[in-house]
Amino acid sequence: MADLAALSERVARACRVLGRLDLTHAALGHVSARIPGEPRMLIRARGPSELGVRYTGAEQVIEVDFEGNLVGPGADGLTVPQEIFIHSEIYKARPDVFSVIHIHPPTSMLFTICCKPLRPLYGAFDPSSVRLALDGIPTYERSVLINTKARGEELVRAMENKKVCLMRGHGVTTAAASVEQAALYMIQLNQLADVNYRAALLGEPSDISDEDQAEIRAIKGLESRSPNGGPPGGGEAANWRYYCELTNA
Repeated sequence: MADLAALSERVARACRVLGRLDLTHAALGHVSARIPGEPRMLIRARGPSELGVRYTGAEQVIEVDFEGNLVGPGADGLTVPQEIFIHSEIYKARPDVFSVIHIHPPTSMLFTICCKPLRPLYGAFDPSSVRLALDGIPTYERSVLINTKARGEELVRAMENKKVCLMRGHGVTTAAASVEQAALYMIQLNQLADVNYRAALLGEPSDISDEDQAEIRAIKGLESRSPNGGPPGGGEAANWRYYCELTNA
């Protein structure tokens, strides 16, 4: 139970960081974490007593199975998010994934509306975020709620094995080996989208050279994985501490 309590707080903290960075609006969005060794997850709940992503506490995180069913009673009327199938279908299809996040970053969403790709416009400025572009960022083309198992399966097919997936006129989904890494992917994607947007306002941006792209791809140690969904180490741990401190989360 202590492990689940700690994991619930990590889910809630990721919600608070992303909310306080204004990466989603109002109460929309959810962070989840796979319970190691079990076909269940912890996820931010919806309901009359929730306070929204920015103000999520561990008491607003509930346990749900991979069929989308609440495990145990929901406190204070908290219920399973209707887009639970984003999370459940990714977990079932990708056993390496320990956290899934779905929120609605406005700048990233604009690129899906205009059908414009997020391009590798910079290198050493932020290797982690530009590598998302170099790895390829797929788009789920429908602008609908992922509120059925079939739509969750469609999203999985569109996302394949990627870290992030844009969702046309909707939002973004990330999948990672830890809650913190999934949140960092979301922050990094927003950085990439923001630079692409600002560069387009200034003029005609150009991608960095093939040589520099290859060098960015070859950088080691940008991510550090811990077993069973534990927090990342190395540089990503420092990045996460920074964002937690910045947002007072």
